[in-house]
Amino acid sequence: MPEKKQESFTVTDRRLFTTDGELREEVTEEEVATSQPAAQPAPAAQPAPAAKPATSTTSKSDEAGVPPPPTAAEQQEQADAYRKSAKDLDTRVELSGHSAKELEMTFERFMASLYMTAMLQLGLMREEGGQPRVDLIGARQTIDTLSLIADKTKGNLTAAEQNFLQNCLYELRMAYVDVTNALAHPPQAPLKGTGT
Repeated sequence: MPEKKQESFTVTDRRLFTTDGELREEVTEEEVATSQPAAQPAPAAQPAPAAKPATSTTSKSDEAGVPPPPTAAEQQEQADAYRKSAKDLDTRVELSGHSAKELEMTFERFMASLYMTAMLQLGLMREEGGQPRVDLIGARQTIDTLSLIADKTKGNLTAAEQNFLQNCLYELRMAYVDVTNALAHPPQAPLKGTGT
């Protein structure tokens, strides 16, 4: 029987950043520059900030290494590109015989999408041909998201939007309670010989 030749290989970590978000020591600036997508313009060079002494007044965003927000010019450029792309899509939709108005996001459509997501997570709805799956944590987070939206939009909604949101929350909270109770206390099979 012929002997199998054992092959060896080397694993090389090519990630540019550590798990903490810091640039790896072995990565050169040239590698960072070449790893950026060509479609995005390289950010303008900014002078490096002076090193700050470690003090207890350092903000959490500085500690987490959160990058600064985009400039107003960058935001405007991106918004214009988004609008152009959306307009191109609307044109294609109109040419296919449908209305681009069907694609517009409204507050009610946004609430309805969260409502449907929660119902799927509660296992009360399912994809066609699929089995219902219960994700209580996800459902709770979705319901909490709707509750957060209700709190943050107080006084800014029309009566119809407010009514729709409150109905969604009411139905989902009731469904959540029903599902959690059913899972905590599943129906028991009748005992043999009891005649029930």
